[in-house]
Amino acid sequence: MTDLRIERADGDAMLAAWRHVHNTVIPTAPLSAEEVLERSGRNILDVAHLGDVLVGCTTVRPPADGNRTATVIARVLPGHRRRGHGTALCERGLAQARELGAEVIETVVLESNPDGLRFAHRHGFTETDRYVLPGQTVPFIDLRLN
Repeated sequence: MTDLRIERADGDAMLAAWRHVHNTVIPTAPLSAEEVLERSGRNILDVAHLGDVLVGCTTVRPPADGNRTATVIARVLPGHRRRGHGTALCERGLAQARELGAEVIETVVLESNPDGLRFAHRHGFTETDRYVLPGQTVPFIDLRLN
């Protein structure tokens, strides 16, 4: 895992890589290039490569509106799971959130991603809510770090 490289998603190629991972892991809510660019202006978006191979990405939504809650989402492509990459991504995201003043950390997982849900539970997150976006059928699960 020493070859894992996590970098900020800046520039078209990195944002496209971030978008690819997001849309692969969250196929029910794909994002356009324009939506990813907009998110990059308000969130921290990182991309992870193992050597030259894309393996995952993160989103850190900073605390806003005077609250101390941040959202940290780590996504790993299915072929690269269970190798410690998710833990490395999560730890980096947690550190970034805390640097931004977060006292409460949340995450969100698509219900159809049992690997992601098990990962969140193993890392101390507990479920707080389930909801379905308009026009969708697969619930998202909100979790909070204990």
